[in-house]
Amino acid sequence: MAAAEPQRPRRARPRPAADAEEPERPPARRASSERRSGVPDAAAAMRSAAGQLAQLLGRPPDSVSSLKPTEDGWEAQVEVVELERIPDTTSVMASYKVALGPEGQLVSYERTRRYSRGMIDRPT
Repeated sequence: MAAAEPQRPRRARPRPAADAEEPERPPARRASSERRSGVPDAAAAMRSAAGQLAQLLGRPPDSVSSLKPTEDGWEAQVEVVELERIPDTTSVMASYKVALGPEGQLVSYERTRRYSRGMIDRPT
């Protein structure tokens, strides 16, 4: 059997005097994904756009390619696989423009483009 190591004494932390002021701590970050005004932040808006569009289309979104705030809420471009093919680079994709209201509710959506997954955008 190996010999046990002797325990090292623990260092005691100095305690501040009762009359000493505690340093101010920065305010804790909110766990909520919403701004104070009740408007969702970018991450919450992105999840909301993708989730609500998935419910309407019956297909899960592949990605959110853009998200921007507007005067009335948020606007996002969501990419969805409309037709899966083998190889997957030939799958048919669709890009949807999604408008969200101030609280993150879906206001409208519109398919703006269809393309094959392997297609590369070229500058015009």
